[in-house]
Amino acid sequence: MKPDLRFSQRRWVIARFRQLNPLPVAKSALLLYTDTHRSADLRYFAGFEVHDPFIALEVGSRKIGVLNALEYGRALKESDFDAVLRLELFVERLRVGNPKAKVGPAEVIPLLARDFKIKQLHVPEDFPAGLLDRLRAAGLSVKVIEGAVFPQRIIKSADEAAAIRSGNRCASAGFEAAERLLRKSRPRGRNLLLEGKPLTSERVRFAIEVACLEVGGVAANTIVAGGDQACDPHCRGSGPLRPGELVIVDIFPRITATGFHGDMTRTYLRGRASDAQSKLVDAVRAAQKAAIDAIRAGVNGRIVHQQCLDVFAARGYETRRTPKGSVGFFHGTGHGLGLDIHEAPRVSAVDCPLPLGSVVTVEPGLYYPGLGGCRIEDVVQVTSRRPTLLSRHSYEWELR
Repeated sequence: MKPDLRFSQRRWVIARFRQLNPLPVAKSALLLYTDTHRSADLRYFAGFEVHDPFIALEVGSRKIGVLNALEYGRALKESDFDAVLRLELFVERLRVGNPKAKVGPAEVIPLLARDFKIKQLHVPEDFPAGLLDRLRAAGLSVKVIEGAVFPQRIIKSADEAAAIRSGNRCASAGFEAAERLLRKSRPRGRNLLLEGKPLTSERVRFAIEVACLEVGGVAANTIVAGGDQACDPHCRGSGPLRPGELVIVDIFPRITATGFHGDMTRTYLRGRASDAQSKLVDAVRAAQKAAIDAIRAGVNGRIVHQQCLDVFAARGYETRRTPKGSVGFFHGTGHGLGLDIHEAPRVSAVDCPLPLGSVVTVEPGLYYPGLGGCRIEDVVQVTSRRPTLLSRHSYEWELR
């Protein structure tokens, strides 16, 4: 007589689950299905990197990962899961009697729900819509969480703050690389020449990316934008850099070992600045200092943002909309930073108190086509007194 494969496999699963002591049975559970590259929440929850989507559950107080053979052994050694379960086991159970049956997450998750006696699953707002529909069609009650899945991520531990500081040291290495190229370049007419070739945004960006890799970070989508390109704050920049033009360099590397980001911006000019350019840069730096001075635990981010607006207004810098886009200061003063490059809290015109221990960028800017753009950005951790600076690099900007 053939053994009842489905029964023996189910018995193995239950025995494996009981190693958790007690068996994690709950009426509801958190479900994540994505990869750690796309989801900082999953990176936070799992504690390690997996670049293919997988199932993760929080059942009671237990973290459970369901991973295939490719990731299973590494998950046992590297992850924060209380239990790591083999995906292949569930696939085999679902193929009993039909070896060629198509099995994916929409089939495995209901089986997990039955094993754990889960009555309702909670999923994040960015959960795959197609999978959500299929789970509901399978009879599962699935509720979408409004807002943050892990609101505790907003408060950074000492280790997390250190990881962000490391990210900013990486960014600083990138700035040093950019400064070397700008200093070595020589003005020739409307071009900056380096080793006989025009110095371009692409050339500087490549040097920044190499410098960041050498210290353990990946700097993707770095901004090196000169002249009027810099007046679109998220323009990456392209083509030749010009003498006498302001160049915004914004570096936000991700440290490979921890997953945490740095985020810093400096503005440069190769040559001699005009009075108008000097006043612009001075105003941005003054606004940044005023904003940092206003940051305390519990203060509303809107109040911090207002400090920048007040500095710019007092110096005559107007913000307005034009047919070709906005000019002046038309973005927020800052944002949270951590496993995501943009996360809570916000420092902008929107009400948002800054919690003790949160980490935010402070990055005012001014943008006027024809004159140029300037942005200066640093990162601080919110304390009950003056915030702790988590970034450090020279503010020297006029490179002669």
